[in-house]
Amino acid sequence: MLLHPDRLFPADPATRAVARDLYRTVELLPIVSPHGHTDPRWWGEDPAFGNPSELFVIPDHYVVRMLVSQGVPYEALGIGADAEKNPRAIWRTFARHYHLFRGTPSRLWLDHAFSAVFGLQERLCEDNAERHYDAIAERLDEPGYRPRALFDRFGIEVIATTDSALDDLAHHQAARASGWKGRIVPTYRPDGVVDPDTHEFRQNIEQLGMLTGCDVGTWEGYLAAHRSRRTFFRSMGATATDHGHPTPQTADLMQAEASALYQRVLNAELHRGDAELFRAQMLTEMARMSIEDGLVMQLHAGSLRSHHAGVLKQYGRDRGLDIPLATSFTEALRPLLNAVGMDPRLTLILFTLDESVYARELAPLAGVYPSLRLGPPWWFHDSYEGIRRYREATTETAGFMNTAGFNDDTRALCSIPARHDVSRRTDCAFLAELVTSHRLDEAEAHELAPLLAGDLARRAYRL
Repeated sequence: MLLHPDRLFPADPATRAVARDLYRTVELLPIVSPHGHTDPRWWGEDPAFGNPSELFVIPDHYVVRMLVSQGVPYEALGIGADAEKNPRAIWRTFARHYHLFRGTPSRLWLDHAFSAVFGLQERLCEDNAERHYDAIAERLDEPGYRPRALFDRFGIEVIATTDSALDDLAHHQAARASGWKGRIVPTYRPDGVVDPDTHEFRQNIEQLGMLTGCDVGTWEGYLAAHRSRRTFFRSMGATATDHGHPTPQTADLMQAEASALYQRVLNAELHRGDAELFRAQMLTEMARMSIEDGLVMQLHAGSLRSHHAGVLKQYGRDRGLDIPLATSFTEALRPLLNAVGMDPRLTLILFTLDESVYARELAPLAGVYPSLRLGPPWWFHDSYEGIRRYREATTETAGFMNTAGFNDDTRALCSIPARHDVSRRTDCAFLAELVTSHRLDEAEAHELAPLLAGDLARRAYRL
């Protein structure tokens, strides 16, 4: 059996029975996916997926990084100038190394997709690699395996993509114009025009000015350009912004200081620390804009992107080499929170890769500031163990209602139902243990289960 019906449930019979009962009430609830990285072209054009390797291997940084860690070249995975061009050869390499994923969340997600989406009941290995490839490839030719059909089949209620501030959102417009009823909304991601360390930052600022007609040569015009783009994103259904910063540092400068800093940034005349200070100031400015226009703000902090310079140069970004950093929030967020943190019109959802701050900083902050919500475990911690540690570390201080539910944060379409299933099972197991240890009534657990499965995300993201 590829998928055991009691996977991730407690071993204790009494607790497992409660977890089963809870899970039955949320198993088939609609999926709310308020933050992710699915390709907007899927929704605008509804293209067929090319082959199994393009679907499961090449774009999945979890898969790629594990294989690379065991000596598999990027080229063998279809990546790079001299990449293997034969998708069957890429698939055979993947299958030959599938044992590497034992005990990982990737194995759970992949097994779920192979079984629930493609009807395969044998675990992938070198011996059945060709049969699996053929079975998946055959189905990819069917209309029912195109992106929009899978969206409907998976029971997805809404997906938010993550989009550059400079994006024309043409694929979102095409999806709307097609008459398809699936709800796809963009998310405003301004990093490319906020982070002075971004490649071609000055050119990005110039493009921002051309798109908006604002005078981005001035601080006031630059902020007006952001407001203009946010208004456009809102008109296309956006409910949130997203900010991927190296640290959660914030600042609240006087207008003259901020204007002078912007001129140094714009003219590439930065003093030491100016890039970080500018990012910090812009987080506070974005929070103020969120109070004005109602967009929920997300902060993903604490990742050193593209850790290996040679891999970045040769193979590009998102190749599995974004590595967590130690991250502290208490002092870093204080300028923003002193400025606007008590305003209930602001919702700021915090994400971290540093689990040590869950109990020490994030839960106490979210447990008192009305503007803060805790995002779910992100990247390396979006697993049974990671979700479990998160609940144990945060619930006693922040409770459940100061969290933002679950989001899958994925580029891999077929992993979306798998990831939500893991989250629902893990949360039901956690609730069941609260019931059997008499910290929660069973009726209360049944009220909480659908909140964790979708309702908290709907509320937090104003969907």
